[in-house]
Amino acid sequence: MKSKIRVVFLKELRETLREKRTFGFLVLMVLFYPFLIGLTLNQVIDKSTRSEREGVHLTVIGADKAPTLVAQLRERNVTVNESGPMTEDAIAELLHGKKIAAVLRLSDDFTGNYQAMRPAQIEMWFDSSAESGPQRRELDEILTAYGNNIASARLLAHGVSPATLAPIQLQRYDTGTNASRSAMLIGGMIGFLFFPAFILNMSSAVDSTAGERERRSLEVLMAQPAHSWELVGGKWLASSILAVVGVTVVLMLGHAVLKWLPLEEIGMSWNLGWGGMLLVCLASVPLSLLSAALYVALAMNAKTFKEAQTTISLVMIAPLIPGFVVSFMELKTAQWMYLVPMLSNQTLVKELAKSGDIGALPFVLTFLCSLVPALLVVAFASWRMKSEKYVLGV
Repeated sequence: MKSKIRVVFLKELRETLREKRTFGFLVLMVLFYPFLIGLTLNQVIDKSTRSEREGVHLTVIGADKAPTLVAQLRERNVTVNESGPMTEDAIAELLHGKKIAAVLRLSDDFTGNYQAMRPAQIEMWFDSSAESGPQRRELDEILTAYGNNIASARLLAHGVSPATLAPIQLQRYDTGTNASRSAMLIGGMIGFLFFPAFILNMSSAVDSTAGERERRSLEVLMAQPAHSWELVGGKWLASSILAVVGVTVVLMLGHAVLKWLPLEEIGMSWNLGWGGMLLVCLASVPLSLLSAALYVALAMNAKTFKEAQTTISLVMIAPLIPGFVVSFMELKTAQWMYLVPMLSNQTLVKELAKSGDIGALPFVLTFLCSLVPALLVVAFASWRMKSEKYVLGV
């Protein structure tokens, strides 16, 4: 690094980190995204395994009319609470307590219809707003199996094979692996870990350009015997280093959280190793360089500090658009995705988590698709800084 660039770089970095609120914001943003992903996935795991950990609690009204059903429920580890007749309001109040998954109410003519081989009515009452979806699905499976067993027994009693009701036998084979399923969900979530590359350097880039011009300290800096590219380069690198460090820490923390979570309990896994994540961090460095270059160039062309903030706030959303479009249109991974900044980083992580070995080309394309435009934008900003219009803010 040239000495004059280093002087400007250290000056801008020191001024940014000297602000306690700015530094606190940077730390908060670094911790926020990994914490959010960990909390979200932990909630998904908790909901999916709740029925296994806590079991299914069920209240049955009129249980004495179907002892076989109650026995079958208890064989499947369902805790059955037998109850006498209850009004609809009482059932709703019982479900509102969220201590049971559902209430089964057998109709008064259940026994008569059952013995006459007519459909015997069973009412299932549940609260769809309660977080008991997996438990209810388990009850549905038990009741369906119970009905099928009765139908089979009746057919056999009449000399008819139960296979008559099953003209086809569907067998499902899922070739998806835990890693590929994880890549679809977790790969999309971890893609947001790259977004801090466009947040962590915004304040520094605006303050070191539009801010300094308003404070009239930029004129003093430009009076020094340094080229415009050295001044712009120092400011650019000072803003970039914050995002580079921040994104690296965010990715590492997110990776550690995914390694720690018991994803196997929901049929997923996170097989990306630390070596692979280090390569991802390296390939993501130019993304921070590109965002800092864009912010410096945009802030230099803004007439005021406020205009610079407004413009950059709008531009900051742009990197998310390709990812949303790809997810919305359910596009399959293609080579061109590695040529779009931010989308290339998201695709790289997703494919790496899915297949493990994707070759060197995606890393190279991801690295260059951000680095090349970053250098071009910095060159434009250096040229723009030579203009008196920029110094005067006109």
